[in-house]
Amino acid sequence: MPTDKQMAGTVGRWAPDSWRTKPIRQVPQYPDESKLRAAEARLSTYPPLVFAGEARRLKDLLAKVTRGEAFLLQGGDCAESFAEFHPNNIRDTFRVMLQMAVVLTFGGATPVVKVGRLAGQFAKPRSADTEVIGGVELPSYRGDIINGFDFNADARIPDPDRMVQAYNQAASTLNLLRAFAQGGYADLHKVHQWTLGFVAKSPQGERYRDLADRLDETLAFMNACGITGETTPQIRETELFTSHEALLLPYEQALTRIDSTSGDWYDVSAHMLWIGDRTRQPDGAHVEFLRGVKNPIGLKCGPSMDPDELIRLIDLLNPEDEPGRLTLIVRMGHDQVEDKFPPLLRRVLREGRQVVWSCDPMHGNTVKSSTGYKTRPFDRILAEVRGFMEVCRAEGARPGGVHFEMTGQDVTECTGGAQAITDTLLGQRYHTACDPRLNASQALELAFLLAEQLKAMRSGLPRPRVAAE
Repeated sequence: MPTDKQMAGTVGRWAPDSWRTKPIRQVPQYPDESKLRAAEARLSTYPPLVFAGEARRLKDLLAKVTRGEAFLLQGGDCAESFAEFHPNNIRDTFRVMLQMAVVLTFGGATPVVKVGRLAGQFAKPRSADTEVIGGVELPSYRGDIINGFDFNADARIPDPDRMVQAYNQAASTLNLLRAFAQGGYADLHKVHQWTLGFVAKSPQGERYRDLADRLDETLAFMNACGITGETTPQIRETELFTSHEALLLPYEQALTRIDSTSGDWYDVSAHMLWIGDRTRQPDGAHVEFLRGVKNPIGLKCGPSMDPDELIRLIDLLNPEDEPGRLTLIVRMGHDQVEDKFPPLLRRVLREGRQVVWSCDPMHGNTVKSSTGYKTRPFDRILAEVRGFMEVCRAEGARPGGVHFEMTGQDVTECTGGAQAITDTLLGQRYHTACDPRLNASQALELAFLLAEQLKAMRSGLPRPRVAAE
């Protein structure tokens, strides 16, 4: 008799459009169905944004994360914007991810797998279908791939042609990212010089100087041994993969193709896709769609997740228990992670499932400031990361990665950090169209603090005290 796990992996015949037979949430209501079908048909003829071989490469790297041989750094924009599409913004986010990866690699003594929330993170789930400003009620803004941010009736009408614009922007973004990754911009020596600049300017610079100085000595030693960007491609090149929430399923289906090498279906809109906490219903459309594509996938696990439901979802999304296939992204909130996370972790460990455990300390820590802005306090973000790491340590599990909403721009959207951004400073450079992001300085500061945690876990030392305590 087949096991429950085997049955879960063969429930129903999968096809790229089988999600259309399932209940769906967070879906826009397009007023013109024929226009939607035309946009989908147009996208279905466009070239892939990524290639199946690249997705398989990421899966192999994530399998190393599963085994504790690498660490996942996933980060980027809350929601990419048509208005802020500029090469400098792409460059700056790419740069801060490289800096974070170098710090984490050195502190944790392990390779870092870099996955950006880039080239496709255009759609956002919302807590309500409408919003009210000044007594006027309009449909909620759902991301530039669906409708406009401006608060007027015309802008808020879902427009399928926005999917085509999102594709074109994603293609341009990927083109630039590949050039940066392979064209010398990612040279380890350059990245380190940027990091030294941060250390020199940061109010917490002395705390991080020791790690920066040791890294400087290591690079000088490598250079003396002839290991340079000219002699060793790994010094001047890097790998950066893309990811986004697979929320707008008409767009995802239109970019789902059969790989000519393997004969498998891949969603070629990104290397990795994830299911959000609001759309993770086992019998829902989003789970149905992602169970059939062979990309690495993620699953957000919020405080309402039940251990039995999680096992059912794992059975549906990774029935063969393939390492690197499934990343569980824990997003509990700083005050719930040490209570809500352990039951999930214990159940998965008891079942022996091969997954990556990653911490998203952003989405459970959003508050409204005294000045009316949505913000995320740096100390709460740090506290959730600390709590996640502590739970993993206590249960004997491997903390596999972190997932941040961040930007390379000097924004003022999250309070705190060494910059000491206060509620009154939020309005100076509050540019996000949706949720608050860490700026470059805060993101790199967090990387230094996390590197200390990883080093302590690796060497068995007492956990270092951090600013959140």
